[in-house]
Amino acid sequence: MIHHSKHSVTPTELSRRRFLRGVGAAFAVPAFASLLSDRAIAGAASTVAGAGASAAGQLGVTATGAPLRTAFIYFPNGAIQDPWWPTGGGKDFTLSPTLKSLENVKDQIQILGGLDQVNATAGQDGGGDHARAGGTFLTGVRVKKTAGADIHAGISIDQVIAQKVGHLTRFPSLELTCDATRKSGNCDSGYSCAYQHNMSWRSPTTPNAPEANPRLVFERLFGAGPAGQRGQAYQQRLGEQRSILDFVMDDADSMNRKLDTHDRHKLDEYLTGVREIEKRIEASDRFGLPADPSMPTPPGIPASFRDHVQIMFDMMLLAFQTDSTRVASLLLAGDGSNRAFPEIKIPEGHHFLTHHQRKPDLMAKVAEIDKWYVQQLAAFLEKLDKTQDVDGKSLLHNSMIIYGSGIADGNRHSHTSLPIVLAGRGGGTLDAGRFVTNKSAPMCNLYLSLADRMGYKDLQRFGDSTGRLATV
Repeated sequence: MIHHSKHSVTPTELSRRRFLRGVGAAFAVPAFASLLSDRAIAGAASTVAGAGASAAGQLGVTATGAPLRTAFIYFPNGAIQDPWWPTGGGKDFTLSPTLKSLENVKDQIQILGGLDQVNATAGQDGGGDHARAGGTFLTGVRVKKTAGADIHAGISIDQVIAQKVGHLTRFPSLELTCDATRKSGNCDSGYSCAYQHNMSWRSPTTPNAPEANPRLVFERLFGAGPAGQRGQAYQQRLGEQRSILDFVMDDADSMNRKLDTHDRHKLDEYLTGVREIEKRIEASDRFGLPADPSMPTPPGIPASFRDHVQIMFDMMLLAFQTDSTRVASLLLAGDGSNRAFPEIKIPEGHHFLTHHQRKPDLMAKVAEIDKWYVQQLAAFLEKLDKTQDVDGKSLLHNSMIIYGSGIADGNRHSHTSLPIVLAGRGGGTLDAGRFVTNKSAPMCNLYLSLADRMGYKDLQRFGDSTGRLATV
């Protein structure tokens, strides 16, 4: 159940981080209304509209002063078109077979048609659509065709936003992946692997390498000290069969005494969630066996792809819940991924199947893979919707989450009318619960509109943008 608070929260309140601390552990906790200052409580009578006036122009916050989060989630190889697109339009639409699992959050999403990344098309560069799709998705630029060290793309929109709001949180941004991390080599028709295996670029020549190991993400969020010491602390806790929570319980008990009944329940739910994730990572460390014996699974990475995807989504949720970052990206798999899906009885590789030549049996298998990815997204969005934010709204309400691919039709390698879902209400600024068909527009127009909502209104151009996307 989501409990709604009537008072607004100032950015100053949000900047006063609260941590649970212990030996080898120091991690943020969600904001609690019962710990806010008298000044914040005095604002209880303020309406959201009134609060919006005081928060106007603030970076990275909603009208109520709560954090506004932005996430970018990439799935590979496009989608089978007919099962992807809903029927109807506007508020009166029916979710398609591929998107059916989003039914429980239908009023919190927008399905956006007509958004293009034309710089991912072949032009004079020939083959390499998968590399261009990955390298262009968040940058909007044509990447340089090279398999050498002279890679060149563009700064990605997540990093443009992070440069503006990253100082408000412990981590300016969080980059995650459920695939291999590769920075070099020839992966697609003369294009560097860097384009397919990195969504986030902090400069045209420097990608932000995403983290694939959930344990390392966990230690980054909840461990204390330098990276090497955090790893040692983890090994000590594992050897002693102790939870990270064992080291912070004195601090947690002290905080608990200051909370009202509702916030005590909120803290207990949060700590329970942290422990559940910790146990899943421990199980991967101890018992995880690779699906392919020739491919070793590093400690902390589950052997099951489903488990890997779900735990990385959970890490993103915890990062948002604790306001550890307001900008995140998750690469579910690099474009061109040829992963098999034995969990849904599909032994063939994904990329192989997308070159189906309109054969119904192969198309049906790709559609099942498309559906599987959306099901993982739906589970994440439902968790966000059930998690209360500092202003009493849900985390999903106070988020803007793009889920999509840089390829539309995998068989044709098309890059127009990409399959895009925009989830969340952006703190009340997005008109969710719609299926919108745009007349061919650059994907970067949507990025400008999201940057506006993050408080970055002086960003005039990005990638190949032609203006703001007015339809969101």
